[in-house]
Amino acid sequence: MEAKEGKRPGRKIFSPKLFSCLKDYSGQMLINDIVAGVIVAIIALPLSIALAIASGVSPEQGLYTAIVAGFVIALLGGSRVNISGPTAAFAVIVAGIVAQHGLSGLIIATILAGAILILMGVFRIGALIKYIPTTITVGFTAGIAVTIAIGQIKDFLGLTYPAGMATIETLDKLKAVALSINTINLHALIVGAAGMAILILFPMLGKLGRGGFSKVVSKIPASIIAVIAGILLVSFTPIKVNTIGSLYPDIKAGFPVPSFPAISFDTIVAVAPSAFTIAILAAIESLLSCVVSDGMIGDRHNSNTELIALGIGNIASGIFGGIPATGAIARTAANVKNGGRSPVSGMVHAVVLLLFLVALMPLAKLIPMPIIAAILFMVAYNMSEWRHFVHILKTAPKSDIIVMIATFVLTVVFDLVVAIIAGLLLAFVLFMKRMSEVSSVRRWDEDSGDRKSKKIPEGTVVYEYSGPMFFAGSDKILDCLAADGANTVILRMGKVDALDATAMRNLEQLHSGLGEKGVRLVFSHVRQQPLSAMKKAGFIDRVGEDNFFGDIDDALADVTEKNRSSNEA
Repeated sequence: MEAKEGKRPGRKIFSPKLFSCLKDYSGQMLINDIVAGVIVAIIALPLSIALAIASGVSPEQGLYTAIVAGFVIALLGGSRVNISGPTAAFAVIVAGIVAQHGLSGLIIATILAGAILILMGVFRIGALIKYIPTTITVGFTAGIAVTIAIGQIKDFLGLTYPAGMATIETLDKLKAVALSINTINLHALIVGAAGMAILILFPMLGKLGRGGFSKVVSKIPASIIAVIAGILLVSFTPIKVNTIGSLYPDIKAGFPVPSFPAISFDTIVAVAPSAFTIAILAAIESLLSCVVSDGMIGDRHNSNTELIALGIGNIASGIFGGIPATGAIARTAANVKNGGRSPVSGMVHAVVLLLFLVALMPLAKLIPMPIIAAILFMVAYNMSEWRHFVHILKTAPKSDIIVMIATFVLTVVFDLVVAIIAGLLLAFVLFMKRMSEVSSVRRWDEDSGDRKSKKIPEGTVVYEYSGPMFFAGSDKILDCLAADGANTVILRMGKVDALDATAMRNLEQLHSGLGEKGVRLVFSHVRQQPLSAMKKAGFIDRVGEDNFFGDIDDALADVTEKNRSSNEA
């Protein structure tokens, strides 16, 4: 008998990888982890700032998230190499929370999401995340990418939106772009285009070069080069555009300070749906990142430990003024490629970001907003998975395509909460429809050859049910009531793996309906789960154990014997 998920020896609910890694930790591993941590921090620096801005919060709050949540999750997590921090998946939902409930509402939602994640880990829900259809994750990921890209058009082109126009929703932003397209700022476009060119072309140098040059270039994040070039361009040429400092003059340096907003029951109720969405997204993205990194280093993460650490990290991030955090696949991959092999690299990455926040934060004020927009355009492109999206459109069943497109459109038009709930409901309904079409009941007849292979007594009708017997299709079993002129109905259930309460009720109706006609109901080859459900419902007692047989031959033999006895009597 197979061990149940989460019950294997050594697979505890909470078992941080750091402690097992330190048992055979060496000086060389420490050096590799430090180098990897520094490189990942350099990558995370502009991304954390850009994602905070895209989320509608102050730039330093992105760094708070990468520092606090990144350190805590690495310290307590169930993966050796997962790097956590702010990601693009949260930008849209965080911006919506801030717009509706302010920063205090965001902090409450982040802490509440953390609590939900801890409960998910404690109750071993980590393994259940895999049951969320790929079409939903691809749909809302592509939708988030489009939403992020639309939100950056303003800064990339230097547009001036019409005064007083609401630009919270994505469609409102698109409308504002259309109405203000004649206000394009040439300076902003030049800076943004230069940044985009660097982001696209610089990584190619690492592939074109040879030897040490190629190795060095491949380790330098293109986003850092774009940021430096943007600062130099704006500082030492006549080109002038908005910078982080001009839009966020109160940006703070120094260690994040814990703060607790006023909490009210009404606010908790208002942000609860968003908190639940944050928790689900965090779990999906972080565990997906763990799976990817496991394949890269040949390890196996503990999903429930990762969820608990993710929850604690998000609570800490909220307390210290950060935004929601999760595992970042791109940063995790960079960590592995640069030699990181233990949670120490993730902790180093957080410490390096803290040093920047304390000592070098004033430099962030010089970063041009078109450069931030260019970085986020690349983030949106990379996360869109458009090739996967197109592949599903070309190859998947129509029901899967409908779910993906619906989730994508609802993400762009409304928000993630609506998109995920509607996507899950639609996927559930279409899955039920598909399963009900798979289920069928067939009567053995002369044409099929069934009677030739088995000697079926006169007055006996054999039906065979295939597929799961559940609420969406189990009413087909009532077709057996049409056995006119029969004295016995044999129901074969060897191809029925599952039976639910609705199917149980239909079986009871079949039994009582046949009983009123004086027809005996016999069961053949009932499998374990349906048999257990029948016993629990008392159905076997009502039908009689002597009417249940292990195979069709035994059932037919019993019917033949009873018919002979009845005729002799």
